[in-house]
Amino acid sequence: MKKTLCIAMLLAAVSFRTDAATILVEAESFTSAGGWKLDTQFIEIMGSPYLLAHGLGRPVADATTTIHVPETGYYRVWVRTKDWVAHWKAPGTPGKFQLLVNGKALNETFGTKGAGWHWQDGGMVLLKNSQVELTLKDLTGFDGRCDAVLLSNDKSFVPPDDSQPVSAWRTRLTGFPAEPAEEGPFDLVVIGGGYGGLGSAISAARMGCKVALIQNRAVLGGNGSSEIRVWAKGNTRRGKFVRLGEIVEEFADNAKASPGTYEEFGDAHKAKIVRAEKNLSLYLNHHGFRVEKSGDEITAVFALDIRTGRVRRFAGRLFADCTGHAYIGLLAGADNSIQSRGHMGMSNMWRWDNADGPRSFPKVPWALPLTMEDFPYPRRFHAEWFWESGYDLDPLNDLEYVRDWNLRAMYGAFAAMKHSKEGAAEHQNAELVWSAYIGGTRESVQLLGDVILTEEDVVTKREFPDGTVPTTWSIDL
Repeated sequence: MKKTLCIAMLLAAVSFRTDAATILVEAESFTSAGGWKLDTQFIEIMGSPYLLAHGLGRPVADATTTIHVPETGYYRVWVRTKDWVAHWKAPGTPGKFQLLVNGKALNETFGTKGAGWHWQDGGMVLLKNSQVELTLKDLTGFDGRCDAVLLSNDKSFVPPDDSQPVSAWRTRLTGFPAEPAEEGPFDLVVIGGGYGGLGSAISAARMGCKVALIQNRAVLGGNGSSEIRVWAKGNTRRGKFVRLGEIVEEFADNAKASPGTYEEFGDAHKAKIVRAEKNLSLYLNHHGFRVEKSGDEITAVFALDIRTGRVRRFAGRLFADCTGHAYIGLLAGADNSIQSRGHMGMSNMWRWDNADGPRSFPKVPWALPLTMEDFPYPRRFHAEWFWESGYDLDPLNDLEYVRDWNLRAMYGAFAAMKHSKEGAAEHQNAELVWSAYIGGTRESVQLLGDVILTEEDVVTKREFPDGTVPTTWSIDL
């Protein structure tokens, strides 16, 4: 027997459906995320957005939601999660959290098993035919993660270990229509809301094009947002191109440091500029994951609303891949180059400050065992872009591994400041105040066009007859 259920949530329009009394609750659709962060940067790797307890060593506030259980009985509970330091066989399990059902914690502690994403068995629980409150309770503040919760009274049901974005079985359980919602058609669809995507979308809209700007975060700016905090330091309006860069100057930050403060990166200012364009439709929290083609031409891009699971189809005439990883170009089969070894890596910057009194910091045996001599110090109050790793790892498939290694490095460095013989006396008042859990990637997939800029082009200042872009940065590689 199949039963269907639709619940209107208080803070977001979220649908949960039951199939043979099997209830899937995507963590990103919890009514309140509390202090948990919504992480969307690894959807291509593990299949879904997830909630991250990024509390810098202080447990974050609970995430909560309410579901309706259609039948009284015993339900087996599954939670999709991982032990994020198990890759390295590091001692301890920093990402521990509990699942509370109607205020009572299950016996199982989650985030304690398995190096890869999997469904951790939470045991059986007796539920009545009624409203049931689910709570994610972080125990450590050290980056525990939850993708979804599943409850089933079918004793033989084991959730599939499917890591494909928008997998069919999940779509069926969440109960959304099989057909995507139609958006457009647009003259230009821009996927990715970093500086490249912002400039492309605003410029096209001002030239009269009907534009869609799709961004899989809640804020715009990419590396130049408050989430990553790389300050704007490129040079524009040079030589023959004295007007090129005017649009960038409208939304670029004026941060005094990299990383600077939240306020310096002006997330709201960027959004205000975009929303002021009458020809531009902004779709925040939407992740492009599939393309539709006619011959060699892209005709549409499909995007997942990461808060609700709804899929939208964006039909268009032209498409700009500004994702930073060339995901749309790869899906479309565009010519590309990818260097799997010996490339620039990913940075996760962080800040610390001196409080008005002593601040404690837990022991972190699972972090990298760094000493004060192992990292750039003294650097007043922040760790910059050169906190980078992943040079010899796959720039797409190993992204979560690299981000987590960077977190282990940060916690290991701060632990050296707080606990080592060389650092403890000077850093009694030191506290972590911010860390980027979103990685700032420096080199990834390269989509190939008609011209590929070479070192010789830069050194000789070669002029191109159809040139439109000045290059003003020194050569990194």
